[in-house]
Amino acid sequence: MNATYRPQPLAAAGAVNFHLTRACDSRCRFCFATFRTLPRQLSAADGRALITALRRAGAQKINFAGGEPTLHPHLAEYLHFAKGLGMTTSVITNGYRLPRLLAAAAAALDWAGLSCDTADEATQQALGRGHGDHVRRTVALAEQLHDHGVRVKLNTVVTAETWREDMSALVLAVRPERWKVFQVLPVAGQNDGDVEDLLITERQLRAFVARHGAVREAGVTLVAEDNAAMTDSYVMVDPAGRMVGNSGGRTVTSAPVLEVGVAAALEAVGFDATRLIARGGRYAWAGRRPELERGAA
Repeated sequence: MNATYRPQPLAAAGAVNFHLTRACDSRCRFCFATFRTLPRQLSAADGRALITALRRAGAQKINFAGGEPTLHPHLAEYLHFAKGLGMTTSVITNGYRLPRLLAAAAAALDWAGLSCDTADEATQQALGRGHGDHVRRTVALAEQLHDHGVRVKLNTVVTAETWREDMSALVLAVRPERWKVFQVLPVAGQNDGDVEDLLITERQLRAFVARHGAVREAGVTLVAEDNAAMTDSYVMVDPAGRMVGNSGGRTVTSAPVLEVGVAAALEAVGFDATRLIARGGRYAWAGRRPELERGAA
């Protein structure tokens, strides 16, 4: 091996988020993936070519996000395609169209991340998710995922409306393998003008996390990320096939990956694989989760 060899950033990271569409049937006030100036969306053929390029560059896990990825007409196709390339597959979803996706692609889906930010239905609706039934739906959908053998992750954005809350009972009902807890993130060009009254401090995030010791004791891996941890630490591809970063609290976009290649696109947006590793972005994601007894975490 050449003494100057350095692993490619994507190979070091292992995981990539492919934001398929800006379309969404939620209106989350804090959303940082609105893609307000998106020029176009990839064709199905270009989407497959992009997934292939990511795999060849070292991606082991692909997480389909949005917007709301289940609104994309080719999501099931992409899941089967990525699985055929040997990738671990995942979706992040509000869940409303998840049963339809499971009917079409459960065998090709390794992980599903359910988005739920509070155990209070009224607060969740006020934050922009659901119509007063989102929390109940989340628990029911988690049961469907467990029944299909899909590994479950719960994603929670902690805001000024929720940082004092104890969500332990909800998390234990969902029985996720991982619970990702995010400090609400302001990104210029994505959510400015909407998110300011929801911002919290790192201290408030830590207080929220400390309140949930019972979740960890039950075996759930709780991963908390403040704004600093989320900066430059995610490999993100937008619906137009460009890498996207958030250096300095603003959106940074590369040229299309299919034109310049994965490495050049990552360099253009300032991705730092060491930051991904530092926030716990590499873990044992391959394979199926061992069966759990009902009620265990």
